[in-house]
Amino acid sequence: MYHTIRSTAYEPDPFHGPLREELHVLRLGEDLHKELTRMHTEANGNAGSPDRLPVRQLNSLLRAMAPGVIATGRYAGTDGRLPWLYARETVPPDVLAPLIGTWSAGLLREDDDGDGPDLEERLLTEDPTVPVRLPRWEAEKVDLTETVTSTGGTAEPATRLYSLLPEWVAFRLAARPFRTRGATLHFRVESSGDGARLISWPPQRYEHRKQTWYYSACLNITVHTVPFASRFRVHVSTQVRRWATRLDVRPHLLGGATVLLDAPLPWPEGPDRGHRLTANTLGYDRRLKGLAWRRHSSALLLPELDIVRRYPQPAELFTHPERWINGCGDVAAGIVYHPSVGPHPVGAGLMPRERADLDAWAEEGLSPVLRRVADLTRVTRRNAPSLIPRSGAMAEPGVREAQLALLRRAALARALNGRPLEVEVLWQSPETRAALLSELPKLVGFAPGERVGPEADDTWQWRGDGIEIRVRARPAGPLADALPVSRDRRRPRAVRFAEAVEGRCELVADRMAPPRSDVGIVIAEIAGKDRFADIPDSDPKHALRIAWARQGWLSQFVNLSDDTDSALEHRARWTWLDSFRQLGAISPPAHRVGAGIPGDLQYAALWLVRYTRKGPTRCPAHRLVAVRIRPGDGPGAIEGWDSERAEWVPYPKLLLLLSEVDEPAAGAVGIDSRGDDTVSRGERRPADRKGAEQLRQRETERQIRTLLFQFRDRPTLLLVDAGNLRQCWPRLRNGSLARDMLGFGTEPDQRLTAYGNDLRMVCVRDANGRQEVAEWYAHDTQGKVGFAEGVWGTSEAEGRVFASTAATPHTAAKLPKGLMKLVPTAEGRTAPGKTAWNPGQLEVTVLGCLSEKVLADSGREDDMPDRPAEWATLVHQLRYHDDYPPLARPLPLHLARLAGQYVLPVVGMKEARSAASGPGKRD
Repeated sequence: MYHTIRSTAYEPDPFHGPLREELHVLRLGEDLHKELTRMHTEANGNAGSPDRLPVRQLNSLLRAMAPGVIATGRYAGTDGRLPWLYARETVPPDVLAPLIGTWSAGLLREDDDGDGPDLEERLLTEDPTVPVRLPRWEAEKVDLTETVTSTGGTAEPATRLYSLLPEWVAFRLAARPFRTRGATLHFRVESSGDGARLISWPPQRYEHRKQTWYYSACLNITVHTVPFASRFRVHVSTQVRRWATRLDVRPHLLGGATVLLDAPLPWPEGPDRGHRLTANTLGYDRRLKGLAWRRHSSALLLPELDIVRRYPQPAELFTHPERWINGCGDVAAGIVYHPSVGPHPVGAGLMPRERADLDAWAEEGLSPVLRRVADLTRVTRRNAPSLIPRSGAMAEPGVREAQLALLRRAALARALNGRPLEVEVLWQSPETRAALLSELPKLVGFAPGERVGPEADDTWQWRGDGIEIRVRARPAGPLADALPVSRDRRRPRAVRFAEAVEGRCELVADRMAPPRSDVGIVIAEIAGKDRFADIPDSDPKHALRIAWARQGWLSQFVNLSDDTDSALEHRARWTWLDSFRQLGAISPPAHRVGAGIPGDLQYAALWLVRYTRKGPTRCPAHRLVAVRIRPGDGPGAIEGWDSERAEWVPYPKLLLLLSEVDEPAAGAVGIDSRGDDTVSRGERRPADRKGAEQLRQRETERQIRTLLFQFRDRPTLLLVDAGNLRQCWPRLRNGSLARDMLGFGTEPDQRLTAYGNDLRMVCVRDANGRQEVAEWYAHDTQGKVGFAEGVWGTSEAEGRVFASTAATPHTAAKLPKGLMKLVPTAEGRTAPGKTAWNPGQLEVTVLGCLSEKVLADSGREDDMPDRPAEWATLVHQLRYHDDYPPLARPLPLHLARLAGQYVLPVVGMKEARSAASGPGKRD
């Protein structure tokens, strides 16, 4: 058993002191910014002042072509006085001016030749009467460890370090090769929106079935904060970057593929020559009716700046990707792999040994400026709640499954509360129908079902232990067909989708009546979303969920089986388990934390559902979901908050109510010049967008306050995902947190106990797609590395931040922890084909509890204070359930997040429903 885990994170070393780099800084300047803004405004038909200049393409171009540039500043497109470029050496005017001039020419409309000298000539002129001049570089000492500590004790880096420091780290590491087992990897730097990446280049090769496949090591470098930590962090995460050299997709279905371009500088050698890969986007352009570079791609402008070399054309790159990844002349390009372009035999991920080697290489390269953060040690041995053992006497064949069936029957009986359960199985393959009918009695411990009614009706019934289940199976027919979405692009996409939804709702209403009891669920077999890729929005899943919810049915989907499907029984089992979850027939196992947790504790969780116009129904949505679990309370133990009626309702009822979420009126959806629908015409104006966002934020905070007062009647543990909820509750950002306090809007913080004497609050956070939580691996004093489950923390007595790591699922493939994929050994030549699954780290912050100070301030000095480690252990144990592999989040948050699948706003849905439902009717 490992007793220590190590995070791949680094912090400023206090023994080194500040890291001051002599850099050259360039600002656009007010004159140049004003001129570029004028050009951009005129090119857009004088449609008001732009919110900000579209400098993303220019920044990419400068990083690719200007020697010495290491980073671009944030918000320079908004204010010309802000730092724009950071460089180790000044970029000569005869380099910088052509780059700005070539980019600015793209701001003009194709029919606008401009008047007078072009911008490049004006930038280079010596004439003092010309108002627009090239700005001057300024020397500045930049402290790359500059830190501001919040009032709550969280160290935050200076804003510019979020982009500047990852670039500095990346270039420092790229200067040293990575040597491992007789091989050497060299790295190039790729800039990203929230950090930097290191890509091993040239790519590694993997021979599989007489074909060559390409992949690279990839290190993601980002800057983050940790609640109440005295230093900010630099996270270095590792992964495998696969390259697409065989594209099994038609060009018009290529939505946007990332292409990394390797090209030498066309100017004299600079200090960063040979260390960059520039990111571009390749996609299908409906106006050009062909593949093209997207507007922010620097590849659009490179041929104009460098007439000597040949750069890849979009169609040529798509047709011959392998030729370009191996290089044509001294230019190479690689298409980053995505599953949508077909299979790739190289597996994702790295195992702990290889990750530890890369981590040691990074630690050596960053010393003495940055040091590794302290290792974390176990805070408890009680890793799991009271689960049915998988080994020992209880794990004998049939014994464990019988115990699980007993628990499921009890949960179903509690959720149904004497009501019969109606199930409609709509199948497309007889094998799926048979698997579903076979798995249900196994899961609940019933004998094979009894057929009722005429044989053609295919209805089956089970009764026992206060449960009655009636299942009717029939072919899905046209209900599972693709949605007939109009292809008239002159009309908003959301409206066209809404019309198709209404048509499918009418078809469902003709074929199915509402359930006779209060509880009914439809299990439908439909094709996977890839089967509907040819026609956008034709996948019927969301339309069917809306249609059945209107009829009072819950819905669960199972993908259409194929000829090679060997896991049908497993998929049928999970279909039923997820159906039980929707019925509320699930509860957390009894915890094993200890007496410090109140016996009548209830759990509450908040989750924000937020969609843009790219959401599942092409409509924006903003909805707060609240779930409450009261273990041992019998019927209604799992409930959701109905904000309209201000009451708690059973979880299945919550799902149906969420399907009725308010939606924008049809007239609010507009069309921009490209034929794509926007959220609203009014929201094009920056002030309107900002104002609408502030209104949503205030409304969500009001709802949260209302909910907090619902938890006063008993001890409550409130769970929130900081990465999810801080979008509408900004005071959950790390720099705004304070121990045992809550804040809303611009008001002063209040004690958490002001909302309830026995209220505790825990914030969890995962990587959130941005490496917000560092990767990790377990290690010991003998140099062994691997995985370990448990709750981990530092030696600080008042520590509030912990790490929760779960066990590897028993269904995951067992791979050697020392598997080497980047440089396979002779015994492991097939190692690159293995998929390396690594458990994530869940950050657990005990934001509010009954600490000694809280009890003293409340006049309750005689009460026993909470131990934050116990509440972190409770949250960790809530990730475990007998029926599931370890969950990514604690069960209450898991239920709240999945409830969001029913938030499916459709344009004009209320108007279309009003005649049928009548005034005031909700179901």
